[in-house]
Amino acid sequence: DGRTAGEQVAAARKRVLELVADHSAAWVDIRKALAATGIEIVKYNAIHEHHEALRQRFIDEIYPVLTPLAVDPGHPFPYISTLSLSIAVGLRDPETDEQHFARVKVPQILPRLYQVEPNRFVLLDQIIEANLDVLFSGMEIVEHHLFRVTRNADLAIEEDEADDLLMAIEEELRRRRFGEAVRVEVERSMPAGTRAILLRGLGLGDDDAYEIRGMLDLTGLRDILELDRPDLKAEPWTPVTPPRLVPPDEDEPADVLAAIRLGDLLVHHPYESFAASVERFITQAVDDPEVLTIKMTLYRTSGDSPIVRDLIRAADRGKQVVVIVEIKARFDEEANIVWARKLEQAGAHVVYGLVGLKTHSKVCLVVRREGSGLRRYVHIGTGNYNHRTARLYTDLGLLTCRPELGADVTDLFNVLTGLSRQRTFRRLLVAPHSLRSRFLELVDREIEHAALGRDARIVVKLNAIVDQPAIEALYRASRGGVRVDVISRGACSLLPGVKGVSEGIAVRSIVGEFLEHSRIWGFTNGGETEWYIGSADLMDRNLDRRVEAMVPVEDPEARARLAEIIEVILADDRRSWQLRPDATWRRTEDIAGHSGTCDVHQELKARALAAAAAAATPRRARAGVGSLDPRA
Repeated sequence: DGRTAGEQVAAARKRVLELVADHSAAWVDIRKALAATGIEIVKYNAIHEHHEALRQRFIDEIYPVLTPLAVDPGHPFPYISTLSLSIAVGLRDPETDEQHFARVKVPQILPRLYQVEPNRFVLLDQIIEANLDVLFSGMEIVEHHLFRVTRNADLAIEEDEADDLLMAIEEELRRRRFGEAVRVEVERSMPAGTRAILLRGLGLGDDDAYEIRGMLDLTGLRDILELDRPDLKAEPWTPVTPPRLVPPDEDEPADVLAAIRLGDLLVHHPYESFAASVERFITQAVDDPEVLTIKMTLYRTSGDSPIVRDLIRAADRGKQVVVIVEIKARFDEEANIVWARKLEQAGAHVVYGLVGLKTHSKVCLVVRREGSGLRRYVHIGTGNYNHRTARLYTDLGLLTCRPELGADVTDLFNVLTGLSRQRTFRRLLVAPHSLRSRFLELVDREIEHAALGRDARIVVKLNAIVDQPAIEALYRASRGGVRVDVISRGACSLLPGVKGVSEGIAVRSIVGEFLEHSRIWGFTNGGETEWYIGSADLMDRNLDRRVEAMVPVEDPEARARLAEIIEVILADDRRSWQLRPDATWRRTEDIAGHSGTCDVHQELKARALAAAAAAATPRRARAGVGSLDPRA
């Protein structure tokens, strides 16, 4: 936009300061709302009657864990780990009248909230601050202030020069702990002199300091979730079993492979169970003696992943197991390295992807011997193979045994594991080769339909849209008479409703019970709508520097389901926000001027329950039983 790097940084800081203020204001509101329900986080000075007991707890439970670190010629400025909470302490020696500075780390191994009465809590850091005289015996406590440091978490790896990528990343992870400080958050009460000591010791400038009003580091509030207050929590959701995977006998597991042979199966998480579909698909493949090979990409998974344990079992049983483990997945590098080593020890073939590219695609291939030949079963998804996030994120997965898709996924794995330079595929769209170009072609085709007077509409649901060629194409579509709906969870560089540019574009975002993570493309195509799902957002990093896969959804039932999902999302008027031409977001409820009636997450849960109940009815009749919860 013509601004220099310095001007962009200044503009970013200005916006960040606004976000920090909003963040602090939100905490004030939440704290008041909690107090109204009887849950209080009180200040230490407001509970004098508990000081004696808290001092004893400090001596017994907290003091032995603390390590005060002085800063003077004999004690250099200490290393401060990233995102750890610390107390800057100003001291005076009464014998010499000398001023001193020290740092006390608030231990992360201790709870942040200490209960003083039922549903009444005080912060650990305030307990420590009130008892600093125990730590610094004989010294006068002049001042104390909380602060938190953020360090650069980027990995600097020359992949072309690394002989062993795994070892190179392990070494870089060790270095990351000592990455350059990039930000320090401080309490507003911290005086300029103390702040200057911190900034100098951390090698930061004035613009790298951010004042926080209220509680610094809200991650400690997780403990409140453990309180037995179901009245304050969303009703827990138990995903239903996909109707086609409900077994005839509830004591027998579903035959996922047989269901796939009957036709493509689209699964929608967390409304439908990840365990009963994707995990069951892998488990059945591991236990099936006719399955010869299992290949999978892993980008982010959990530390207790049932899928990875199944892959280890498969390797132990002598099946050929190939796993593309993306060890450059930001902040999941260490966890992925641990799984990579365990898979290798079990005999699996582990590959770390392509040099210069992150493997972000979500694909799995199962090869099974059937009759005199082989059949390939495929799962292509929008989300990670992670059973924990599958309960919190909305994602889609396509289970299919279509020969062309099986061949495409086989070829994709050969690209990832070998020296194949294949760039085009039969049906699959793969970044960084064909994905952007095909998206632009599909947009241009809608423009042609609009010019001929046919129905022309584009729907894209994704996590972010910042790719300039894609945005310019959608602007061009709008000017050409194509209706465009964009559903973006995060960053959106496209402005809707700008006269002469984007009047035919609407942008909305859903903020509700689940995190919207699925990626969907829809193109009306003159009445023969085409749908795609997959792993790619419209960002240059996804389209140019990652291996991504988008798959066309060709099954009529699955297509109808995608259309239904989009219809419900666009009908939401309770959890949705709309982007305005002036780059501001407004709640749909506020725009309408009245309370909304459609909550997309509640609506899709209700539809999932209804579909599961309908599928369970024949089983009830066969068993001669009454009510049967479809989630059981």
